[in-house]
Amino acid sequence: MAERMRLGIVGAGAATQVGHLPALKRVKEIQVVGICDNDLAKARTLADRFGIPDAYEDIEELVEFEELDALLVCTPSHLHESHVLAGLSAKLHVFVERPLALTVAGANKLMKAAQRHDRLIMVGANHRYRPDIQQIRSCMQHGELGDLESIRAWWFLARAGRGSIGWRQKPELAGGGAMFDLGISLLDLSLWLTGFAPVTRVSAVYPSRGREKGVEPSGAAMIVLEGGAAISLDVSWRFVGPGEKYGLAIRGAKGSAHINPLAIWKDFHGVAQDVAQSGAHSRETPFALGARAQWAHFAAIVRGEVKAPLLTEQLTVLQVMEAIYESAEQGKDIVP
Repeated sequence: MAERMRLGIVGAGAATQVGHLPALKRVKEIQVVGICDNDLAKARTLADRFGIPDAYEDIEELVEFEELDALLVCTPSHLHESHVLAGLSAKLHVFVERPLALTVAGANKLMKAAQRHDRLIMVGANHRYRPDIQQIRSCMQHGELGDLESIRAWWFLARAGRGSIGWRQKPELAGGGAMFDLGISLLDLSLWLTGFAPVTRVSAVYPSRGREKGVEPSGAAMIVLEGGAAISLDVSWRFVGPGEKYGLAIRGAKGSAHINPLAIWKDFHGVAQDVAQSGAHSRETPFALGARAQWAHFAAIVRGEVKAPLLTEQLTVLQVMEAIYESAEQGKDIVP
């Protein structure tokens, strides 16, 4: 590999524009050398905007004509599996936006392909890298909040948000509605904070109203962990309120924590005190800082300096997500 990792990008949509390219601009170890999208004009516009040398219309052209070390897959969810396989077949390391695949079977197929080609797959999980989440996780790992009792996570988008995008309304293309789109990120983050504690049962419900197009516009789920702690997820594409809402709150036997804003509460002789560290002032949001830290981590993994997140974690996430959908459809608890 060259001194800087040479990265190609598949997909010029919102995730690439808002999340990845602004972060990659500030990661000196990575150079974006090419981008492709089936809308070539969009790819060229984005290439010009971010100083990317080449733009293509097809992934085959990108991997054939560019000398790449890695590939970022940021396409609609149903294309992830084929595009990851294309990257692996070209002997590239692959960073893919969540989900890894639409099904557990698809994820297993990609894991085997990564082993066969001796290449890395890393799945986007930028919220793990947020500085506020990192601080909470450190407290949990050191037992400062006591035994975990519950995690609550929510993500609400306004009516004019995700639900209006065409392919997300089709279950065969999106994998599901708001729960799969938003909930999979919350589920990954929550399970990661627990160290991927075993799941004993899952219960979920989706409102019947608004599902005429085949996917759920909102939903709620409870995931019970071994030992009795519970994770609750609440998501919606049709939130009526003051803008987007994203949050996570943790309750332990000896303390609690939440983000937006960050607070970590511990008991000091019967008095609750917030012990969260504000850190150095930054104009960047926790989201932006997390996105940049995630790419720096990916570069270090490819260089062999640190270990990659386990792909089996994503297999677990998809297994639990399948149980969530099964529970909502059958109206009963499901054991994954």
